Amino acid sequence: MSEHERIPRGPRRGRPDRQAMEELDADERRAITAYLKERVYATFTGLAITLVLLGEAEHIEPGRAFGSLALGVLGITVAGLLADIVAHVSVHGELPGRLEFRLLLRIALGALGTAVLPLLLIAAAWMDLLDLHDALRIDSFIYLATLGLIGYLAVRRSRLKLWAKLVALSVFVLFGGVVIGIQILAHGG
Repeated sequence: MSEHERIPRGPRRGRPDRQAMEELDADERRAITAYLKERVYATFTGLAITLVLLGEAEHIEPGRAFGSLALGVLGITVAGLLADIVAHVSVHGELPGRLEFRLLLRIALGALGTAVLPLLLIAAAWMDLLDLHDALRIDSFIYLATLGLIGYLAVRRSRLKLWAKLVALSVFVLFGGVVIGIQILAHGG
């Protein structure tokens, strides 16, 4: 993409149907794919951290829980941004241009967005408006619901037959459980 081209629209608000998705050009599809991929990474990371914190909720302060989740999601987001820049340099032989870099930042900010509501709930616990254990439990359900919704929307918009959609969604859930288990082990759970 040259500096004079427009930035791909990427994800838009609203409910895009299959026809609207098919009308997107290749750059727009890649932007949406990258956006969703980074949100999935950040959501899995946030969920794993939340589950580990939930197991330690009686022994930690809300400030520590807040910092752990914020830094964990920030870390995976910055790592994703750096990975995209390194991949761009290795493929194109140059740093991303201004518009390309803006797109990468937009994708990264979307990933950071996965932590906003969970962090607000932990902040409420920090201000003694909510019990930390309850905040973390709600956070875990938010993250699980987010992953489930992303998987459902991916399968729903596919051209697969109903039985294949069910198999695909089951595989997503199975592998999601494996990823969560690995991340919990990695974070000391």
